[in-house]
Amino acid sequence: MRPVNLIPPEQRHGSQSPLRTGPLPYLLLGGLVALLIGVALLVVTGNQISERKSEVVTLKQEDAAAQKQAEELAPYVQLAQLRQARTETVNSLADSRFDWERVMRELSKILPPDVWLTTLHASASPEAASGSGSGSSTESSGGSALRGSIAGPALEINGCANGQDGVAGFVTALKQIDGVTRVGVQSSALPTSESAAASGEGSGGGGTDCRTRNFIAQFEIVVAFDAAPVAAPVEATEVEATEAAPEGSEESSESSEESSTEG
Repeated sequence: MRPVNLIPPEQRHGSQSPLRTGPLPYLLLGGLVALLIGVALLVVTGNQISERKSEVVTLKQEDAAAQKQAEELAPYVQLAQLRQARTETVNSLADSRFDWERVMRELSKILPPDVWLTTLHASASPEAASGSGSGSSTESSGGSALRGSIAGPALEINGCANGQDGVAGFVTALKQIDGVTRVGVQSSALPTSESAAASGEGSGGGGTDCRTRNFIAQFEIVVAFDAAPVAAPVEATEVEATEAAPEGSEESSESSEESSTEG
């Protein structure tokens, strides 16, 4: 026989009691949970935004401090760049400095006994030869033109020798100097009757013609050292760096300019 529950439905308890309110409490509970999650997300997002803002403020302060420090150290950086440029210039000048002392020593050794010199002009470049202002071998336009065709150091030699054979022997001897690449003879001439008379009249007054005998030849020779290095020009960036350099750099600038002028 099947049991029958005679208790009224409204008085029943346990799993057999019917729902009195329906699904509404579950909906309210779900809404509260969603609201709680939204509030939590909002709080977390707000905290993250606040942290990011504080980091931005800190980074701006650090950037301002770094820029201020960079501005304070900028003159020293420019001074270091100036010193490096000056060092490179001095090294270039040292590398391109020509050993004239060695050339003069070798010239004195190879100079034949039947050759004597009246003028000797040494220059590192055609510009230096044209701007020297000395009244030596550059007085003749031919010698200057021959010197202008040589970009590097050169010797301009004027003198006399015992005949044309003596001039030829001197040219051959000049080629024995270390570093000589070519020897150009601008002129080599024996005296004429007029030049011999003029030389005899001007011998007591220090004339430039050394041909005192009819067998003496007067020559103009240019000796080229084309393989010698040429000094590099100073770049204009050094002048700009000098203007921005701090105090105390003027002395180093002036000393380096003096060294470059002497070179």
